[in-house]
Amino acid sequence: MPSSRTGGQVAPLTLDTVGLVDQSLGNAGTSGSAPVLEEGGKDPWALPQLKDTGQSWKELSVAGRVLRVVIGFLKACGLLGSLYLFICSLDILSSAFQLLSSKVTGDIFKDNVVLSNPVAGLVIGVLVTVLVQSSSTSSSIVVSMVASKLLTVQACVPIIMGVNVGTSITSTLVSMAQSGDRDEFRRAFGGSAVHGIFNWLTVLVLLPLESAAALLERLSALVLSAASLQPGGSAPDILKVLTQPLTHLIVQLDTAVIASTATGNATNSSLIKQWCGTREVTTAGNDSDCGAAGPCRERNGSAAVELLPCHHLFVGTTLTDLAAGFILLAASLLLLCTCLVLIVKLLNSVLRGRVAQAVRKVINADFPFPFSWLSGYLAILVGAGLTFVLQSSSVFTAAIVPLMGVGVISLERAYPLFLGSNIGTTTTALLAALASPADMLLSAIQVALIHFFFNLAGILLWYVVPFLRLPIPLARRFGDVTAKYRWVAIAYLLLSFLLLPLAAFGLSLAGSTVLAAVGGPLVGLVLLVILINVLQRHRPAWLPRPLRSWACLPLWLHSLKPWDRLVGRCCPCRVCSPPPATAKEAHCYENPEVLASQQL
Repeated sequence: MPSSRTGGQVAPLTLDTVGLVDQSLGNAGTSGSAPVLEEGGKDPWALPQLKDTGQSWKELSVAGRVLRVVIGFLKACGLLGSLYLFICSLDILSSAFQLLSSKVTGDIFKDNVVLSNPVAGLVIGVLVTVLVQSSSTSSSIVVSMVASKLLTVQACVPIIMGVNVGTSITSTLVSMAQSGDRDEFRRAFGGSAVHGIFNWLTVLVLLPLESAAALLERLSALVLSAASLQPGGSAPDILKVLTQPLTHLIVQLDTAVIASTATGNATNSSLIKQWCGTREVTTAGNDSDCGAAGPCRERNGSAAVELLPCHHLFVGTTLTDLAAGFILLAASLLLLCTCLVLIVKLLNSVLRGRVAQAVRKVINADFPFPFSWLSGYLAILVGAGLTFVLQSSSVFTAAIVPLMGVGVISLERAYPLFLGSNIGTTTTALLAALASPADMLLSAIQVALIHFFFNLAGILLWYVVPFLRLPIPLARRFGDVTAKYRWVAIAYLLLSFLLLPLAAFGLSLAGSTVLAAVGGPLVGLVLLVILINVLQRHRPAWLPRPLRSWACLPLWLHSLKPWDRLVGRCCPCRVCSPPPATAKEAHCYENPEVLASQQL
């Protein structure tokens, strides 16, 4: 198109011109992502082209090749180091939440009147797992209570479901690190949401069935009666072997205090561990049993034992558990955010060109037809195996989410990986239960089996039949909304894991009648709105004319734009608002003459 400087007239504005400007502006981005222009008909969930803008290996000199190898090695070391510190920060964060909430956790679990309500048990499982940031800790409390006959297996089933839901908060928090880029945030948050949506949908189906027929309890009891179990060895502890040398220098906790509080043996001792071992005191003697070479043990019927102090920062401190918890919370969150930012930056730098294409091809590869359906089940096995090795579903899902954000793993492939992670964490619990004492063995195994069958039933419901893989389209919708209104991610986090569970817990304290009277109409209203939305999209003729759209309602009831303006006034920061248009884009759209005069 000729420029206006050489011609005397301005070319008319056409739709083709606008499309070309959209394409050129999209390609001019520096984030490395493919242009995401829903208006242009492009799929916003398509994996971006991770191009390497540097020189090829053949074009480099010898010094350049050596420099690239050294830089690549340093990046790999930085990535592994950041991942290691990230895992350590999760461990310290768990310790901080346990210090802040250990007594509250024990008080909640001791209230059997509340635990008799299935909804209250579900909410308690979610809240406690969010507080202690460890599903294994929450499960161990439940196992201790069941073994001590303070909690029945029937009452612990909703709590186990809540524990499964609460553990998905970690991946949601990790996705926040990529909120600076709209396209990466869409993929990362959608990936974290698919895990939580799967857990919530499974709970919505299985919790009523369990309350009515006790399916999981009966199935676990049937499997347990058919097996002859003996106490086994300790469960593998690969991840903690790597992290404990660092985390034990910072803080060590006596986790038995939480279990003793939950089982009714409350103590006023601090959760911070002060003594980490014992040794027998020896003294010099001259009786016939003493050797001439040196000291010998006393023969007074009871050998003296000396306690050995621990070696970490909080040994002998005068701080209360609450003060120490706040200090560890601030430090671990700072380290967590720093590591997440470094991991995302290094992934963007390392995963380029042929490396990115090779990694993406391996992870997202499918078997040839007609066995392509086996690829997802293989991904489930891979997710279960890696989670079993890492012994932490939180660490595994937290590693997957940044890879989704940079465009290496697709949502369709991450979904079975997350499902496998759910299975993997239950197999670890099974091995840990086998290491329980003989008097706790059967109860521990049954609780672990309930957790396993819950996740297995979720896979049968929401994965085996492709048409029923509802978490994937729902997660896409969440990702699209949060890419446009990033404050929705914070609202989802607070509502799903804090505000709604607290509201349900408060209503459960008033009794089952109050909970049903308030919660029943609300749940019915939500289901009605969902049904109307589905009919509006697929069968609008089945609805009365006023219900074929939500235009009859006030704007704030069917649109997020008024809420976005309100949030923008209350929180004018860049994170809470949608990404602004670039200066060139805004100038072009505001001035058609300038648009037509650009050389495209």
